[in-house]
Amino acid sequence: MNSIIRNAKIVTNGKTHEADILIEDGLIAKIGQGISVSSKVNEYDAKGQYVIPGAIDDQVHFREPGLTHKADIGTESRAALAGGVTSFMEMPNVNPQTTTNAILEDKMNIGKQSSAVNYSFYLGVTNHNIEEVKKVNPQTVCGVKAFLGSSTGDMLVDQPKALEELFKECPILLATHCEDEARIRKQTAEAIAKYGDDIPAHMHPVIRDEEACYLSSSMAVDLANRYDTRLHILHITTEKELELFRNDIPLRDKKITAEACVHHLYFSADDYAEKGNLIKCNPAIKEAHNREAIWEALLDNRIDVIATDHAPHTWEEKQNLYTSAPSGLPLVQHSIQLMLSAVDSGRLSIERMVEKMCHAPAQLYNVDKRGFVQEGFYADLVLLNENPYTINKSNILYKCAWSPLEAHTFNHSIDKVWVNGTLSYENGSIKDLNPMRLTFDR
Repeated sequence: MNSIIRNAKIVTNGKTHEADILIEDGLIAKIGQGISVSSKVNEYDAKGQYVIPGAIDDQVHFREPGLTHKADIGTESRAALAGGVTSFMEMPNVNPQTTTNAILEDKMNIGKQSSAVNYSFYLGVTNHNIEEVKKVNPQTVCGVKAFLGSSTGDMLVDQPKALEELFKECPILLATHCEDEARIRKQTAEAIAKYGDDIPAHMHPVIRDEEACYLSSSMAVDLANRYDTRLHILHITTEKELELFRNDIPLRDKKITAEACVHHLYFSADDYAEKGNLIKCNPAIKEAHNREAIWEALLDNRIDVIATDHAPHTWEEKQNLYTSAPSGLPLVQHSIQLMLSAVDSGRLSIERMVEKMCHAPAQLYNVDKRGFVQEGFYADLVLLNENPYTINKSNILYKCAWSPLEAHTFNHSIDKVWVNGTLSYENGSIKDLNPMRLTFDR
């Protein structure tokens, strides 16, 4: 059945205005004041609360296949849904690694069977699979992912010939994790020599420092400029890297773009004293001056996108000593609320939040008809309300069942979420699901 959302305070295209939203056949059919309908529809009264586009998270790790004791596409996509993330792009470092188009298609089928929200998956790069990269389908695959810093298995791309061929031949957006492997290995060895396996968590940003990030990011930018590659550098964490990006042209004209993640905008190195390995992630959460520089770059458009790098591990794994505790933290259920806290504090406007979490990833990846509250677009919509919401064990939907934000109270709740016009989440409950495979207008 079709639906209408009345009295919505719509945030889209840099503006906020009140109107009704008519949804027909999964699309936004009409936006206007006092829309009349001739047939029976489901009616929802937004009561003047914000309606925003569903967020598009361009970097998540849902751990399926092969690592499903930590998470799986079903559980984590439901957590995403509860957080107002209606589309995700998932990473290839699973088991088996997503390094062939056949394995990629298998993963798409898991998404079709299990996901609660719209989905796409990256093809992973190795030193030896350039032929697979060249065969990727630009209309159905979000991007190609290259780990230019430490990774697992065969997905560290570090051979000069392989790097040059990748940047020269990649047919779609190339997303990179940038840290200098040699520097990290050297500094890890030095820390082990001093502390053994029980390295204090606050040493993480010393081991994986600013220079490790800059060496790798600057190399990637040099290669992209040389070969005119469409490059997107993920999870920027340092002030120094920001000189690599420009804001003097609109996003649609950029060939090199950058992402910031919510935890690097929220935490700083000061938080290791309380959180320890719970906030150990790669690249590392660094000193507060880097966080402030990232905020500044986000606001002046050197940074284009806000994402999560949602990367769950079990509680037990995170309790290990530093050298055995895995890197990554779960965030996708609360990313919108985290950024709304910044809206509440006056750090950014809700229009800018929507730009960075919804519009920009849609434009940057050329996602077809998503990311905006706009007639003719898919009805991926989030109704917010101003009811306080406290994170606790009873409302965490991650399979790992913990969050680094536990006991934090937000001023806003996610009230309702529509995915492709279907009410899929309401007041804490998962409803009818209607996800689609993302497509790309390239």
